[in-house]
Amino acid sequence: MNNIISAIINLVNNPKTMLIREGDSHNRANNMGGALEEYIKDLFAGTVEEKDLQIRNAVLSSTFSYLGNQNNPPDSMLFGGDAIEVKKIENKDSALALNSSYPKAKLYADSPMINKACRECENWAEKDMIYAVGVVDGNNLTSLAFVYGVDYCADKETYENIKAIIKTGVESIPNVEFAESKELGRVNRVDPLGITYLRIRGMWGIENPFTVFNYIYKRDFSNAFNFMCVINDDKFNSFENTTDLYDLSDKNKNLSISDVRIKDPNNPARLKEAKLITFFVGEEK
Repeated sequence: MNNIISAIINLVNNPKTMLIREGDSHNRANNMGGALEEYIKDLFAGTVEEKDLQIRNAVLSSTFSYLGNQNNPPDSMLFGGDAIEVKKIENKDSALALNSSYPKAKLYADSPMINKACRECENWAEKDMIYAVGVVDGNNLTSLAFVYGVDYCADKETYENIKAIIKTGVESIPNVEFAESKELGRVNRVDPLGITYLRIRGMWGIENPFTVFNYIYKRDFSNAFNFMCVINDDKFNSFENTTDLYDLSDKNKNLSISDVRIKDPNNPARLKEAKLITFFVGEEK
């Protein structure tokens, strides 16, 4: 079964970081966010070099139980494995724009943010969430980070609580006609004709993983490509193919696996045992 370890192995064995696949259409070439999502799928499926689209589609179908859309998280889900959310940034220090969806430590099948196809694609109740964050310069991927939501953001109660407080406060404003809404609020009959309404939405954002984990890892910008992955020990030890990754690190000097301690997102005073996996491609001479 493919997982984050096999995706890292695929990346190290074939560090191809040009996001445009051979045969891509002009429209797709102009959509680097979509191109990054396709690249991440290829890393997990092992199809980065696959030129036959029928073969690629078949491999993706056997790797993923769900391939999403731009309006609902996640971007993909591995059969019997993790959910994946892909985010593109163009500046090395930019924060991630999450829009109306707050950060997710885990993905739950009963979440109102996911669609029916995602909920019913396999028998599941909750999945760990991988954030795959890429720094894109033109057609090139210059940096990539894999982090788990449980190591990156707080439990859902933290975000739900602040959302509820704001929603209650907004709806307590006098002399305004509110309507039921899944958002922070909706005001009806704003104008004298009663035909205009106002939607009040949250726009969530979070600092990128390179900023959040800068106390254990800093990129070398002289490299053509930098990769970082943080996995807590409990999750890392649940994978059956970690030996393959250690064997690869013995053969490839650019790949490193280190024991680190990371801050618990729910209580930074508590440190979690974790693995820091890094890889780089040196500057071309």
